[in-house]
Order: sequence, then structure tokens, then C-alpha cells
Amino acid sequence: MAKSQETFSKKEKEKKRRKKKQDKKERREQRKMEKAERGKLSFEDQIRYVDDFGNFSTTPPDPTKRIKVKAEDIMLGVPPRDNTPLDPIRTGVVKFFNNEKGYGFINDIETKESVFVHINNVAEPIAEGNRVIFEVEMGPKGANAVNVAMAPKETPKPKVEPKKEPAAEGDKGPEVEAKKEPEAEVSKEPETKDPEA
Repeated sequence: MAKSQETFSKKEKEKKRRKKKQDKKERREQRKMEKAERGKLSFEDQIRYVDDFGNFSTTPPDPTKRIKVKAEDIMLGVPPRDNTPLDPIRTGVVKFFNNEKGYGFINDIETKESVFVHINNVAEPIAEGNRVIFEVEMGPKGANAVNVAMAPKETPKPKVEPKKEPAAEGDKGPEVEAKKEPEAEVSKEPETKDPEA
């Protein structure tokens, strides 16, 4: 009985091996047929062009619309910085700060750079998301933030409501009168200095 089971499993393995071989042969034949079909295409049908939007097209671009670009004008990567001096006191937002380890990073608002900060250079406790002011000092491993302090809170500007104009005749809404503010009177007399003063 054990022999019949071994032979059955051997037969199954042999069937799977033959099927795999047959599938591989069929795929090879299919690739050959596809290659032959591609070979029948004319040279013009095989060429593809790229249009202004980066899409492939079979029609060539219009030579009158061609734009000449100098190789020197093409900028790869980040543009170089201007030679304009940066303000020594910068403003940024704390991206990450670990109080246990005593270091973190600040994103400079103006230059978008990430600057390292150590707890020894912090005047008051800071946390992630805080707006801070700092100075940048170059260390052996790169830029470091020093003299870090919380940025002064900006006072919100009072909201000025726009003046309302009277409604047009065709409108069905209530009429609203525009308020005029009184103009300050300006004296036209020249100021005289008091000789006794």
C-alpha cells in the first residue's frame, strides 16, 4: 500500500512538472508572435513623440512653436542662495525637541532649513510647534541654533469692517446707509512761536 502512495505522489509531481513546462513553452510562443507583430509595423508607427504636457504622441511637434533653451539656464536641484546678508536673529518653529536627551531641530521660517538646537543654548523651555527666535552659529557638524527664546506674541490687528453701500433699486433687501466718518478740520492759520517761551 505504501508503494501505491509513493507512485501516486510521483505521478502528481510529474504532471505538475509537465504542465509547468507546457505553460512556459506557450508563453515563449506568445512572445515570439508579439515580436513578429511589432516587426511588421512601419518605422513611422514605431516612433513616438512627447508633447508639451509630457504625453506620448504619434504626431511630430510643430517646429514653429519650438522654444530654444540654453543649457546654462537649466537649473538642477536647489537654486543657489543670494549673497544678501541674512538677519542674524531668525524666526523659526520647533520641529522636534526631546527634553530627556536635550536636543531638537528648528525649521527656519525664512530659509526653510532645519537647524540643530541643544538644551544648553535654550533660554526658556520649548516644545514642538513653538515659535522661537534664535541665532545661527556654525559648529563642527553644521549649523547650530544659539540664544533660543520664545518669539514675542504678535498682537492681532483689529478687524475693519467694510463700509456698506445702499442697496440698488432692483434688490429686494433692506437699504443700508453708508456711514461717513467726520473729517478732521485743518487750521489754515500758520503757527506762531511765542517769543516769551
